[in-house]
Amino acid sequence: MEMAPLPNWTVLLALAFPVTAFAQQKALQDEPMVGGDMMGMEVSAEQLEFFERRIRPILVTKCGSCHSADADRLRGGLKMDSRTMLLEGGDTGAAIVPGDPDASLLIQAVRYTDQDLQMPPRQKLSDEEIADLERWVQMGAPDPRESASGQLVEMAPMEVDIEKGRSFWSFVAPTKPEPPEVKDSKWCHSDIDRFLLAKMEERHLDPVADADRRTLIRRASFDLIGLPPTPEQVDAFVKDRSPGAYERLLDRLLQSPQFGERWGRHWLDVARYAESSGKDRNILYPHAWRYRDWVIEAVNADMPYDEFLTHQLAGDLLSADDPTDRAKKQIATGFLAIGPKSHNAMGNAQFAVELVDEQIDATGQAMLGLTIACARCHDHKFDPIPTQDYYAMAGIFMSSETCFGTNLGNQNRHTADLIELPEGAVVPNGARMAAPVRAFIDGALARARETAGLDMDGASSAERAGAKAGATAQQTAFQVRQARATVDSLTELLSRYSDDGTPKASNRLAMGMRESRAGNAQVLVRGELDKRGDVVPRGFVQVLVNEETPVISAGSGRLELAQWITAQTNPLTARVAVNRIWLHLMGRAIVPTPDNFGASGLPPSHPELLDWLAVTFMDEGWSTKRLIKRLMMTHAYQLASRTDGENARSDPLAEFYWRMPDRRLEGEAIRDAMLACAGTLDPEPALGSPVGALEGGTQAGRDGLLSQYLATDTQKRSVYLPIIRDMLPEPLDTFDFAQPAFVTSNRAETNVPSQALYLMNDARVAGIARQMADRLLRECDSDTERVERGFELALGRQPTSSERTAARNFLKEFARVEAEQADDMADLARRGWTGYCQALFQSAEFRYLD
Repeated sequence: MEMAPLPNWTVLLALAFPVTAFAQQKALQDEPMVGGDMMGMEVSAEQLEFFERRIRPILVTKCGSCHSADADRLRGGLKMDSRTMLLEGGDTGAAIVPGDPDASLLIQAVRYTDQDLQMPPRQKLSDEEIADLERWVQMGAPDPRESASGQLVEMAPMEVDIEKGRSFWSFVAPTKPEPPEVKDSKWCHSDIDRFLLAKMEERHLDPVADADRRTLIRRASFDLIGLPPTPEQVDAFVKDRSPGAYERLLDRLLQSPQFGERWGRHWLDVARYAESSGKDRNILYPHAWRYRDWVIEAVNADMPYDEFLTHQLAGDLLSADDPTDRAKKQIATGFLAIGPKSHNAMGNAQFAVELVDEQIDATGQAMLGLTIACARCHDHKFDPIPTQDYYAMAGIFMSSETCFGTNLGNQNRHTADLIELPEGAVVPNGARMAAPVRAFIDGALARARETAGLDMDGASSAERAGAKAGATAQQTAFQVRQARATVDSLTELLSRYSDDGTPKASNRLAMGMRESRAGNAQVLVRGELDKRGDVVPRGFVQVLVNEETPVISAGSGRLELAQWITAQTNPLTARVAVNRIWLHLMGRAIVPTPDNFGASGLPPSHPELLDWLAVTFMDEGWSTKRLIKRLMMTHAYQLASRTDGENARSDPLAEFYWRMPDRRLEGEAIRDAMLACAGTLDPEPALGSPVGALEGGTQAGRDGLLSQYLATDTQKRSVYLPIIRDMLPEPLDTFDFAQPAFVTSNRAETNVPSQALYLMNDARVAGIARQMADRLLRECDSDTERVERGFELALGRQPTSSERTAARNFLKEFARVEAEQADDMADLARRGWTGYCQALFQSAEFRYLD
């Protein structure tokens, strides 16, 4: 019998469980305020970068000639020089309603939905530009052109001074400082602790007591493999008081194949990994999964970080040991191919410059923590990066071919080849084509053949239908060409699968990069194609260039780019890497803007510690696992998360690490933990991706199949769920999954009602709770044992006496009220225990690391 969720009962039981102090604090947090009618607003580093890259160029080039203080003739009484002016509006009222794009006249005008309100009047903005404006208004229209009080900020053109810029803290190569002296040296387990304790002592902060061993193993397990420890593992660790027990725990977790799935996902956030293009048409990338699997394998193998980056930028240019090694290095370059793209953009030249811009932006932020792409239209507003540096790097990527695949169609004007992996390479062929997918492809192929096929009198069905509908010969011919291209692509797709859906060796294709005709880029004044400036030789960001920087003499320069980024003399690469690792373990980054180490970012809270970590990281072979273990062996990592009144008054956010911050688990960890509690998690890696067999057909039909797949109860780890831009799996999207259109080191961490409602009402959550209930009924002999086992599986501890009482009362009341609706006593028990398990999933303690 299929059972619906039991929200009323689970809420009743959840309320009966005590709520921890940190959960109370989280519950009291306000949702982020978006919009409002305030004149000015604080602008975050991420919002600043978005405005400078996406919004300012539109306002200057498409709006400024009619709606600025410099306009020869002001139109409609509207100035757009600041957020305040947009709020004040013109003759027809306020131009924007922050937080509500649909109600904003500016958005209505650029959408061209009203014949009497169309701006710009001569040519509609691109779909991408409209989407950017919509997103900007939705986030509250943050505008760095004015202060939080609404005063205009004069943005005088900054004269780039390269030599002066080299003195900025992040552009100075790190040196390894001596750890400071501290008063309480016995507290320190390592030199890292000395740096932290010195700051605490300066501010008269006392570190809290250590976490108990149950808390510590749960924290370490989630941090390293993204899964809860089993009750047996918890019990063994609690009982093992030998000196090396904790270190052995870390070694075991670091060697687990699930480590790569956890830490590989961290990099996939940075790499903006997805299996579709996003933007206006959201074309699928059926072979992107190979890059995902390469990342997981490389992280598990502890590939040195400098090699990890080099392979992603120029793996195809490196020597290889054998065909398999060659294939892996080609797949690694998928980093540059998987970014978002506007496949419906008009003009190949515009598509090409947007593709290169995205590659520069991703490379700069992911590997250097620099917003290099902000120098595309003008010299960087904050960092010493002239426009010439942007186009020096653009030449590198323009001299390379981006192999992203995709088929020509009426929704896709821009296609590319894929990389054929070398013969003899030992790589998987991909996922099996399921029967519904085969039926979908067959239907799409039949329709395309009908449109493209010729009958006996030489007229295709499209021509006959076009003539009947009054279509022009040109329109009909285009339809026929599109249909024949679809026939060719779908026929080729089906040829890569056997009749039973098994992929053949011919399906071994990958996204990635390869060399093209080398050449230098020409500056585009204000980023516009029709305003060309000087040709700039291929090269790098000058402020980071030194005597050891390689010179590009032949080829694209991607290999030299990788060598420059990973050189030990580069002041940014190691700092950015260790800062991210620190963030994932300590809950707060040393540099709070981990993707922006420039002047518009925030400075480090512990600069000496950051440099010590960066130099140590490089000196020890760029080993990520070694650094992770070093951080987890510190006393600071092993502290409890409980607060202290005196400390909290002077450092309420624990910025100086006197306690371990409490952290909410990501959506992947929450979903995987529920499956682990139910005993149904499949630990084997997924084979390919279901997206791999959905290359053809209409977008609507494709999305319908994807929705079906995402709604099924796959038992694989969440890292293997298909990531489709603008169509994210609900278990991940509900809990602040990283938006795959952007480089993301630090996910948002919200605590909103929709998350509780999801855990309460989602049918998949209820199904997992039912499977956990079955496990408790199967493995335990008494209700007392089941209550205890449920807590051990979900929370890693025994229930308190009040929690035992609440559980017993719940089960008794449930049996009394629901008896008439149950098929039999066994069904009644199963329903009751399902509600109990779902209540555990809903508890704050399940979702947070203490």
